[in-house]
Amino acid sequence: MSAIEFEMETTASPEKVRGALIDFSGRRPQLWPGIEPSLYEVYSVDETTAEVREGSKGPGGKIWARERYDWSDPHSVRWTVQESNFSAPGSYVAATIQPGRDGGSVVRVTWDRTGNSVMGRVICRMIRMSKGKPVAASFKRGLAVLEDEKH
Repeated sequence: MSAIEFEMETTASPEKVRGALIDFSGRRPQLWPGIEPSLYEVYSVDETTAEVREGSKGPGGKIWARERYDWSDPHSVRWTVQESNFSAPGSYVAATIQPGRDGGSVVRVTWDRTGNSVMGRVICRMIRMSKGKPVAASFKRGLAVLEDEKH
């Protein structure tokens, strides 16, 4: 299966977007509303990596993944599945952040997940068939939080 890629523009600066992507404090679920607070757990945070569990609740139940975040590249953040109830280890999402117009940012997201269960295969197939719309919508909600924080 091929990866899904999409691009989003935001008025939030590249530093603010990157900072929010690697903010593993207790406020992470507020920054990224797609994260269910009860499924969020931080295992470790180092200089350019972190291991966390994140998930969400939906009509079909809870989905979660233990992810290894890597932000050693100054323009990208990548999170790779270590363990999950829906996605195979090695599956990943990456966000590359570039300067945009008027101090904002352009965020290019690559979503490459493979389902590891019946539910996971259905979820991944739906995301691919929609060309990533649910993932883009989740990112858009997070970027809106960052934009609102400007004021």
